[in-house]
Amino acid sequence: MPSGIPYIIGNEAAERFSFYGMKAILAVFMTKYLADSAGNPDLMSEGEATIWVHTFNTAVYFTPLVGSFIADAFLGKYRTIISLSLVYCLGHLTLAFDESRLGLTLGLTLIAVGAGGIKGCVSAHVGDQFGKANGGMLEKVYGWFYLSINLGAFASTLLTPFLLTRFGPSLAFGVPGFLMLVATITFWAGRGEFAHLPPKGREFIRETFSPLGLKTMGKLMIIYSLVAMFWALFDQTASTWVFQAEKMDRDFFGVIWDASQIQAVNPAFILLLIPLFNWLVYPAISRVFPLTPLRKIGIGFFLVVPSFLIPAWLEHRIGLGEVPGIEWQLLSYLLLTSAEVMISVTCLEFSYTQAPKTMKSLVFGLFMASVAMGNLFTSLVNVMILDTDGSSKLDGPSYYLFFAGVMLLTALLFIPISMAYKEKVYLQE
Repeated sequence: MPSGIPYIIGNEAAERFSFYGMKAILAVFMTKYLADSAGNPDLMSEGEATIWVHTFNTAVYFTPLVGSFIADAFLGKYRTIISLSLVYCLGHLTLAFDESRLGLTLGLTLIAVGAGGIKGCVSAHVGDQFGKANGGMLEKVYGWFYLSINLGAFASTLLTPFLLTRFGPSLAFGVPGFLMLVATITFWAGRGEFAHLPPKGREFIRETFSPLGLKTMGKLMIIYSLVAMFWALFDQTASTWVFQAEKMDRDFFGVIWDASQIQAVNPAFILLLIPLFNWLVYPAISRVFPLTPLRKIGIGFFLVVPSFLIPAWLEHRIGLGEVPGIEWQLLSYLLLTSAEVMISVTCLEFSYTQAPKTMKSLVFGLFMASVAMGNLFTSLVNVMILDTDGSSKLDGPSYYLFFAGVMLLTALLFIPISMAYKEKVYLQE
């Protein structure tokens, strides 16, 4: 095992704590705590907050293209990650000290530049620690990498909503900012242990725009454009699912859970499901038919559909005046998280192996762009259905049925596309 891996895993756990902790309280902050420069309430409607959350996610996952280009062509992955991590810290600091729309806009912009800029670089940096001799460990290490992401996310999603309700926005945003500083220091501490691949400069430009480079990006973007629809649904756990949870009975195991805290079941399920899938589910399916990365992704697509049919049914019950129990939303999370294991974790390894050696960060940037495209789709849908009074033209069950229908069409379209894709593996020497 490469000696730099523990530093990368530690950095990722702390960085994801900072990101998901901030993101967990974002929708509630905008609808319940946002103030003007004089300290008076300046709150958003649920529809407006949903647009803001998904527009922010769009920015976070488009900027990896820029960060990856800078890393592969000019600075290298390590220097790009360290530089943009400082910008990331500054964004958290802005949110902690300014509760106005100006502070929100500036803070989220800095976080989008920092978090997004390093995202593709960190994922590619993991793979760079491996060569042909130990490349067989990539799947396992990317599983650990994803576990570290969700360990940080689980802890922060439970903690920051509690800090928000008990101590207010400054501390709730400040703690994730401190963890981002810890993440930066951890990564810096591992600088002597990493395998540092130098930037390729003109060679990167030449190979990226060569026939092979353009063909590779074109083939992958077809796959990623369909993966985008998964993210359009998945990232609503931080927006519409939070607002739905506020209308439900959140008494579970004798505890009244905050609506924002329910998101913590996603990383908790991840910690359980990754080992379960690797040791039991995948081997069992492989005994029936060979389970390739693209087949994993395809099965995941179909699992997403019922995860949005359940919220549609819950909205129907809420419309009848009932208070359905939060355990029904937990079932939706179980289905959606199972899909995430099959889609997102698989895409990490798939993206690294399918990228030519000079284009590793850039291809991860393209994968991250699929998250941006999905969130942009959700944001645009919510813009189009938002009425002037803050209500929605596509309200209640119809909202969730719309997204479930689009996801089903995406899953069906993916079948012939994945069958036509020809895999070619590229690993570092």
